[in-house]
Amino acid sequence: QVQLVESGGGLVQAGGSLRLSCAASGRTFSSRTMGWFRQAPGKEREFVAAISGSGSSAYYADSAKGRFTISRDNAKNTVYLQMNSLKPEDTAVYYCAAAQVTRGFSPRVGALYDYWGQGTQVTVSS
Repeated sequence: QVQLVESGGGLVQAGGSLRLSCAASGRTFSSRTMGWFRQAPGKEREFVAAISGSGSSAYYADSAKGRFTISRDNAKNTVYLQMNSLKPEDTAVYYCAAAQVTRGFSPRVGALYDYWGQGTQVTVSS
């Protein structure tokens, strides 16, 4: 069982930055791909970024490329999402997710993740 707890959300002006953190319980953290997803009101959940267990591979949605950076610290069982140049359209609840990679796994597909956090609200004002 893995528990995920996000933090770092808040209200920020357009052009500002936030750093989200996701702390994971359990001893299998370093073997799991970690992802960040978001869901805005009235919209479906969408992929934002993901990082492999070792941290050697990172994946981004087109909307996040060049502005967001995902990283992880396996010694602290924590994954981060640094968000810069925030836009009002980035407003959403951001969720952290953990996956045990199996054959055919795609880091961009939320349904393939096994564990989810409760989410943290990010609001970007114009």
